[in-house]
Amino acid sequence: MQNAISWFEIPTTDLNRAQKFYETVFGISMMPMDTPNIKMRMFPLDDMMTQVGGALVDSGGFHKPSLTDGPLVYLNGNPDVQTILDKVPAAGGNIMVPKTEISPEYGFMAVIIDTEGNRIGLHSVPQ
Repeated sequence: MQNAISWFEIPTTDLNRAQKFYETVFGISMMPMDTPNIKMRMFPLDDMMTQVGGALVDSGGFHKPSLTDGPLVYLNGNPDVQTILDKVPAAGGNIMVPKTEISPEYGFMAVIIDTEGNRIGLHSVPQ
């Protein structure tokens, strides 16, 4: 097993709003991937066979945003989670846990609340 996570889905109630938030704070472009029942916006990745993939998801209620329930996913905040945290309020989100050192060798973490009401972790490793 190369990665503990192979795919993640972040629930949305307003897919366009969520896409704008994540594209703004991470400086990325997300790719549409819609099925007849689920609308998704995929986070960019170079190789689906070796990298962890994920998407924002509007499934009409199967996925539900939550501040307190369910798993906490940590997104890549390299090279410094503070760069992302600085963009969160202006993009419509909130900072739940500010940049916090885990340890010198394991880097830093933070937790944000996105525009959909999800808690999302950020992690960066020392360079």
